[in-house]
Amino acid sequence: MHAVERLRQQLIAQSTKPFLARGYRLKRCAECLLAERFCLCPWRPQVASDAAFCLLMHADEPLKPTNTGRLMAELWPEQTQAFVWSRTEENPPLLALLADPQWQPYVVFPAEFAPQAEIVEHLAQYQGAQAASRKPLFILLDATWPQARKIFRKSPYLQGLPILSLNPDKPSAYRLRRSNREEHLCTAEVAVLCLEQAGEQPAAEALAAYFEIFSSRYLAARLNLTVDESAPPYQVLKRFLPAADGA
Repeated sequence: MHAVERLRQQLIAQSTKPFLARGYRLKRCAECLLAERFCLCPWRPQVASDAAFCLLMHADEPLKPTNTGRLMAELWPEQTQAFVWSRTEENPPLLALLADPQWQPYVVFPAEFAPQAEIVEHLAQYQGAQAASRKPLFILLDATWPQARKIFRKSPYLQGLPILSLNPDKPSAYRLRRSNREEHLCTAEVAVLCLEQAGEQPAAEALAAYFEIFSSRYLAARLNLTVDESAPPYQVLKRFLPAADGA
């Protein structure tokens, strides 16, 4: 069980009433949470990466089938940690992760909203100059944009960490929830840019295709559409599937 699913199970166990997401009557796969007929699991790639992710999540996010932070947890369960954010309660495992000397943490957040922070725009230069012996740990604030800004402002342990400020060159392709601004990427799209910055091109390519397939299959279930498994993202993932070698 990966980190996001563990959080989801904990939150369900603690809740006094069930969280009813849109389409809650739908019979879903227990692993990917998509409708069983559109299950994503057979398309889960296997691709190595030296980078790691720390998902700092609003309490609603692990419960939502539309959450994309779980995609990284599915692909890299050993390198993806997830924590529910709290303004008042200290989280020792989270603090231990941020202090672990094998990792160089980066808070992924727009520079314009962090005027006092150390801003990193080109990860390769920073890693080479200051953190060559430490692998990147990308801290992603997995929440709506207003919630993410609050998490950033109200988390003292994030202050003093370098800020990785990304500049996407295209609008978000995420259509499972509405956003008022096209430049606001979903969590998986942000992770793809982080992997590209880290020089992890195969991992970035696999995650981008996995995210695209996740989105299209989710919409197909919602709108009763058919799925075209000859589409380009499927062809990309075929290179990373466990049976791809010699198949």
